[in-house]
Amino acid sequence: MPSIQSGKILVSGANGFVATWVVKTFLDAGFSVRGTVRSASKGKHLENLFASHGDKFELVVVPDITAPGAFDDAVKGIDAIAHTAAPFHFAANDPAELSEPSVKGTAGMLESARKHGSAVKRIVIISSAVAIMTPKDGPLDEYDWNNGAVEAVAEKGAAAGNFDKYCNSKVLAERAAWEFLDKYRNEIGWDVVALNPPLILGPVLHEVSGPSELNTSTKMMFNAFTTEGSKTGGGQWANVKDVGRAHVLAITRELPPYVPLSEVNKAEGKNVNRFILGGLGYTWQDMLDAAPPSATHYQKGAIGSITSRPRDMDNTRAQEVLGIKFTSIQDTVKETLADYEAKGWVKV
Repeated sequence: MPSIQSGKILVSGANGFVATWVVKTFLDAGFSVRGTVRSASKGKHLENLFASHGDKFELVVVPDITAPGAFDDAVKGIDAIAHTAAPFHFAANDPAELSEPSVKGTAGMLESARKHGSAVKRIVIISSAVAIMTPKDGPLDEYDWNNGAVEAVAEKGAAAGNFDKYCNSKVLAERAAWEFLDKYRNEIGWDVVALNPPLILGPVLHEVSGPSELNTSTKMMFNAFTTEGSKTGGGQWANVKDVGRAHVLAITRELPPYVPLSEVNKAEGKNVNRFILGGLGYTWQDMLDAAPPSATHYQKGAIGSITSRPRDMDNTRAQEVLGIKFTSIQDTVKETLADYEAKGWVKV
């Protein structure tokens, strides 16, 4: 599909951990950005952070992303959309606490673009690697779907595991995007890209007064470096700056022709514009081992309860199609610890 080299980008949930980096990366690339926030007060930090960009950055208030027509005004005059607004935590009782805003927010954004986004040419949805994770031999790739979590939530409801509840919300929201595109592809002038990062780590740009206000992923990393007993465990990871760059590349790169989701077939080479970001396996001990040599107070080499590293995901398509180069674990840890130190949270 044709690429977009200039214009105005709508970023939903612009004050979030990932979204703030997405806004910055688009602005640094020369685009104008309109960000949505739930209230004017949540946008003050962003206005100060991006003041040097003048009128190339603006904010609009969208109090409830699940409300019908929530983004109708926000999409007007927009050339592309980065939809990042969705809940991320593992404390939901009712699975709908996660799935309803995720699905309604995604579908609502696409419906607003269909009805009122006459200039929109591409919509990037930030999904998650958890929408891909499924039991199989070998690395996971973009053809995989976490149907197990959806089945678990459908069967158990509130009794399902918290991780399954979160995975379920990401699967349902991403599928809603592809199903929407399948339904309306002959009447809309835009295509969809899904970005699927695992746990996103890195320095913090969004507004937090201290470590207690960190979002789920960054709090996990902070705890690994500061809390005894938090160094076991692991999974797959992505650098937040890479996620920001991937959004820009997903807008500015020409992409393969659209294939309806029902026709996607790995054996026949029919792909979906879905991209795993990062996705290399790690343990928290790997993060400690990657700390700069000067950080001698971090215990290195003790794996803890994990004796083997979690498996990698196959990020080949993101590298080949988007042209992204992923940041190393050493650079990610170095930048994150420097950020913590600058904020007075740790001594490196």
